[in-house]
Amino acid sequence: MAHRVPAAFAAQTSYFATHLFWQAAGLMLIGMAFFKAGVLSALRSRAFYVTMAAFGFGVGILLNALGIWRSFATGWDLLDFALVSQQLHYWGNLFVALGWTALVMLLCQRGWPLRSLTAAGRMALTNYLMQSVICTMIFYGHGLGLFGRVDRVGQLAIVIVIWAFQLLASRAWLGYFAVGPVEWVTRWLVFGRRPIFLRSSPAVAGT
Repeated sequence: MAHRVPAAFAAQTSYFATHLFWQAAGLMLIGMAFFKAGVLSALRSRAFYVTMAAFGFGVGILLNALGIWRSFATGWDLLDFALVSQQLHYWGNLFVALGWTALVMLLCQRGWPLRSLTAAGRMALTNYLMQSVICTMIFYGHGLGLFGRVDRVGQLAIVIVIWAFQLLASRAWLGYFAVGPVEWVTRWLVFGRRPIFLRSSPAVAGT
């Protein structure tokens, strides 16, 4: 906590003003443009999405691989990581995101319902906060205290387990409730009226 508190404060103030705000706003604008162009609605041709997936995964994986190689080659030097490896990972992740987007659109075009992904998306804020709670319980002192003790393979396994749990839990939750718990509270606060919570409500059944 002695490390995390000042780091979190910096991230929410100076780092947010100089970096995070512009990054998030830029990505939102790109997403809005994709949506307006029909890319995120599975309206483009199959060839378009195949090309997008191949290009995204191909370039993204290559850049990320170069970033990992560079980090190991320099012994994870902090300055070199910030100037070179981190940049390779950042742009590589953007291209990989394009690849995943295209893959999901291809599955939608083939009629795959992807109900678990849909449910997780409808509970995005709940899942985001849940990940924070789960991971602090794993890594922080008030939980298992495994910070700095899990290797790369173990970290990947934790990610997979958490995501699998959240995909299943989100779908199960929305089988009984209309929205996620945090989304329900947020809508109540924003709109000033209590939204429907249970799926058994006639209003929900009618939709």
